[in-house]
Amino acid sequence: MRIKQPTRQQLDHLLSYNIDSIYPSKEAAEKMLTGGKQISIYIGVDPSGPQIHLGHAVVLRKLREFQNLGHKVIFLIGDFTGMIGDPTDKTAARVQMTPQEVKKNAQTYRDQVSILIDFKGDNPAEIKFNSTWLSKLAFGDLIELASHFTVQQMLERDMFQKRIKQNRPIYLHEFFYPLMQGYDSVAMNVDAEIGGTDQTFNMLAGRNLMKSLKNKEKLVFTCPLLLGTDGRKMSKSLGNTINVWDSPKDMYGKLMSVKDELIINYLMMCTDYGQEEISNFQEQLDQGENPMEIKKLLAYTVTKFYHGEKEAEKAEAFFKKVVQEGQIPQEIPIIKVKKNKTNIVDLLAVYNLCSSKAEAKRLIKQGGVEVNGEKITSTELTVDATKKPVIKVGKRKFVKIVA
Repeated sequence: MRIKQPTRQQLDHLLSYNIDSIYPSKEAAEKMLTGGKQISIYIGVDPSGPQIHLGHAVVLRKLREFQNLGHKVIFLIGDFTGMIGDPTDKTAARVQMTPQEVKKNAQTYRDQVSILIDFKGDNPAEIKFNSTWLSKLAFGDLIELASHFTVQQMLERDMFQKRIKQNRPIYLHEFFYPLMQGYDSVAMNVDAEIGGTDQTFNMLAGRNLMKSLKNKEKLVFTCPLLLGTDGRKMSKSLGNTINVWDSPKDMYGKLMSVKDELIINYLMMCTDYGQEEISNFQEQLDQGENPMEIKKLLAYTVTKFYHGEKEAEKAEAFFKKVVQEGQIPQEIPIIKVKKNKTNIVDLLAVYNLCSSKAEAKRLIKQGGVEVNGEKITSTELTVDATKKPVIKVGKRKFVKIVA
């Protein structure tokens, strides 16, 4: 595919829309992108969980803009760095993952990401694994890489400062993470990297190594972070993600649960609406428009993008009937249990209706679990499967229990 010279409008959108910062500068990026040469740009994702979420998708949508202009796009899976664990935003060291866990989490990444960037066609994206080069580094190589950084530089990171104040340990292997991620850029000899603002330190480590080892400038693009459904950073560990492979009903429902103050952010970062349309939505909200109506449009638009119009319409109808009108859906999944009588907490946890027994207990105490239309408050309740009860978990999840 030949490089397309971007129009002024395309360039402004590429370098401004959903972009927080550009290193070394926006002017340097514009010069490189209008130079007529193909640049290589990548995003790195550690497989700390099996799902790609809408926070990742913000960056992937920007990558698609580069790809559409003919530039080389690389999706890098951090199967090696994932075993170390990124310390970013962590007040304690991550539990290190086994190679088997990393491999299992990463196995569907390409299929999920292919919704957003193209691995086929005239300019296919490339997928790489950083174990290809990092596993081959000798101890002497690591010492050489470490010589380009100071302990003071590492300790500047916010989470390390917090740990020092809280008298919590900082493990030496956590310093290796930005070295390893920085070396990714050198190994692939890229021209640019893009990621969320939380990855700025790690991406600039790569920029530093490129200068030192290859005497080459590397552009760094940072994108604003999409907050999760609860208003905190969207994170697998916090359980507040909306995943690209969520079912249409779950995706629509989760989007409807987003805080009202985040509606405009989600419209900007998760849809193809232009700036003028976004401004119109903001004006409607400022003038007293019911946020629910605009949120429905958001939920429908995003669900349609990932699942198609037909599934989005079904999800919208399901939400209206089940969540807004409180009706029981006609089609309810059936769970066959081995015992006729089971404790409600065990039932919710064992059959993945809740992520854990602790979550099941919390949800019950908050009134988020119903059996045959009645809220339950006791974690000691016994469910009799011979009576084929219908259990509602949260606002959208229904199952029928049978022996």
